[in-house]
Amino acid sequence: MISAEQNERLTRVGPGTPGGKVLRHYWQPIALADELQGRRPVRPVRALGQDLVLFRDEAGRLGLLDRDCPHRNADLAYGRLEDGGLRCAFHGWLFDVNGKCLETPAEPDGSTLCTKIRQRSYPVQERSGIVFAYLGEGEAPPFPAFDCFVAPDTHTFAFKGLIECNWLQALEVGIDPAHASFLHRFFDDGDQAEAYGRQFRATSDGSDLPMTYVLREFSRPRIEVDSTPYGLRLTALRSINDATTHVRVTNLFFPQAFVIPMSAEMTITQWHMPVDDVRTYWVAIFTSFAGPVDRERMRAQRLESYSLPDYLPKRGRQNEYGFDPEEQASRTYTGMGEDINVHDQWAVESQGAIQDRTRENLASSDKAIAANRRLLLRAMAAVEEGNRPALLQDDAAAALTGPSTIDTMAPAASWEAHWRQAVERRRGAAPWSPPALAAE
Repeated sequence: MISAEQNERLTRVGPGTPGGKVLRHYWQPIALADELQGRRPVRPVRALGQDLVLFRDEAGRLGLLDRDCPHRNADLAYGRLEDGGLRCAFHGWLFDVNGKCLETPAEPDGSTLCTKIRQRSYPVQERSGIVFAYLGEGEAPPFPAFDCFVAPDTHTFAFKGLIECNWLQALEVGIDPAHASFLHRFFDDGDQAEAYGRQFRATSDGSDLPMTYVLREFSRPRIEVDSTPYGLRLTALRSINDATTHVRVTNLFFPQAFVIPMSAEMTITQWHMPVDDVRTYWVAIFTSFAGPVDRERMRAQRLESYSLPDYLPKRGRQNEYGFDPEEQASRTYTGMGEDINVHDQWAVESQGAIQDRTRENLASSDKAIAANRRLLLRAMAAVEEGNRPALLQDDAAAALTGPSTIDTMAPAASWEAHWRQAVERRRGAAPWSPPALAAE
């Protein structure tokens, strides 16, 4: 249980808030590159409580500006994309991707007003199908050499979805290894290869013991939490028998992402990008260590559950998440279908727009959640003292690779060596040659 004051510090993200100051030290996944497809690549964006406009100019350069025109504050998201920039539809003022004012066409000939005007702009980079932005002050940190960032585009797929709650509770479900045995429980293992949205297909050692069975029958994992240069590593151990242990390794990429295994050949790196204090986008990169991904198929599968252009979930409070009591009695633990994203969405939205953590009682299985909150509070204290957060990726940390993540069956007596070897084998078999893992 934490105090109301601590909960306020942990959850608020607007400009000037302790949490907002910390998050502005890191790259934010503000949009999918797909959102700039089409004849008019201009997109309004709200991130960390700020209203912005993202666009791609005629030369293909990305720009991110404050959304209100500095003339009379009209909405630049409705501007005209022309003449080397984005032109306000109110009086024609034109801005390039760096916020430089190129024209104030209603002013008299010879006016120098344009040279004195600048719209605030923000650094942007496109990585693996996601547009990242740096919304803080000073120089942006480098990207680490994580697999999701160095894999070729042919081996990655990016998607996102909106969650109607605070970012921290959305993140915390992903660093809670115990919940999957209940929230994502299926009473019939079925053909997992054919069912998008079920829990992970099978263990990465080729075992035919499906993950649905492992999670359902072994619901008391031993959870270990270790510090790493990028955040935390979570290891969930489920003893199958005296000789065999199921090992699942998850990583917290501080402050907003986790890295998890999806299958024997694919990992997911998923950020939780605050729109504001009470709305969050999960933004994910799926990285394949086998063949190229089938992007059209993966996109079509997910669009069965989300609607464009804002990637809104089709199941939610408005239709009780598709809850079916008959299904709950016989097929799934929640009665909310087979898509685990819906399960997670219900779990975190049901906590309220901002979870009241003064009313919770953490248990031993929540040790990663408690550790992450301590990291956040320490980062806030460091920023308030004029320092950089301890886990900010500096030039040396930019060489970080991986992180290691897997689920696998391992010999009980040597499970730690086994899972690391399994990660190395998977990476060694990747056709795109990821860099060697950095020591953790």
